Amino acid sequence: MTVNKWTAAEVARKVIDNEELFILDVRNHDAFEDWKIEGHKFEYLNIPYFELLDGVEEILPKLPTDKEVLVVCAKEGSSVMVAEMLSEAGREVAYLEGGMKSWSSYLEPIKVSDLENGGELYQFVRLGKGCLSYMVISEGEAAIIDAVRFTDVFTNFAKEKGVEIKHVFDTHLHADHISGGRHIAANTGATYYLPPKDATEVVFDYTPLTEGLNVKIGASQIDVNALYSPGHTIGSTSFVIDNQFLLTGDILFIDSIGRPDLAGLAEDWVGDLRETLYSRYRELAEDLVVLPAHFMIIDESNEDGTVARRLGDLFKENHGLNIEDEAEFRRTVTDNLPPQPNAYEQIRQVNMGKITPNNDEQTEMEIGPNRCAVR
Repeated sequence: MTVNKWTAAEVARKVIDNEELFILDVRNHDAFEDWKIEGHKFEYLNIPYFELLDGVEEILPKLPTDKEVLVVCAKEGSSVMVAEMLSEAGREVAYLEGGMKSWSSYLEPIKVSDLENGGELYQFVRLGKGCLSYMVISEGEAAIIDAVRFTDVFTNFAKEKGVEIKHVFDTHLHADHISGGRHIAANTGATYYLPPKDATEVVFDYTPLTEGLNVKIGASQIDVNALYSPGHTIGSTSFVIDNQFLLTGDILFIDSIGRPDLAGLAEDWVGDLRETLYSRYRELAEDLVVLPAHFMIIDESNEDGTVARRLGDLFKENHGLNIEDEAEFRRTVTDNLPPQPNAYEQIRQVNMGKITPNNDEQTEMEIGPNRCAVR
């Protein structure tokens, strides 16, 4: 039997297209439990590689013969060896090129909607990390919101669309992934915006992103309106795009809300978080479609692969928006927090411009799931 090699892009299509897949994950149990490739119709078997050194015969009955089987490990090497062993045993299997390292890095651009006068809005889904970035396009110009560090993905996409990147925004100083925003701006000549209350320690120049800022994209005048929405960070800022979409950064997600503790100021910021979620957002039109900067679980995605939901629906369905007692809300967002993101303190330092790790070091900093939320 042949051993096939699948790219992260091929696996991503199976997630987005809701296809069936059986994954044999040969990482250690704790690594698998902490973070795995999620799909609506995926099944899993987790057997650590070292348990298969003497052969794969014992696991053959556990592997389906009527579904595609993908072997996954951390960086590829172990999955190649296991896949070859299974092939020698007569099974047709594939392995993930680059392992979970490549899965963490892959971005899939998905069109969210057409905008007024021929404009377009795209969501860049980083399935392996739960990150969501955005590009607004209108008549030859583009704006990018919350870009991750893989800057070529955005600049190449803009070239394919024949547009010039004019504006780059970060909704806040990120702590769970390394921003590519200021690097895209430096490479393209675009203006880079960052909330000044999050930028007190940065060592680079930026344009302040403040309440009421209105940026026009293209001749069709698509509006990007800034709305101050603190709580995840003290500077967190949301955007209303074309009076249709609410980009919430890490304040509000589909199935959860933002955590206030990643700068060590949970007790100070929890009041701001509640004010944003229960007052500022309540003043907005419920028909706005929420587009967050992260997602936690694959169930938050829609059938077309986008992560988006009507604000009015979230007011009804999101538990974090329905905690009437303020003391209970405070306990929820301070006492029941998930583990903090991997290397979040160093990531904040990178995003301040204070340290410049190499690519391998950046990859290691970002390994693992999204942990920006409280559920």
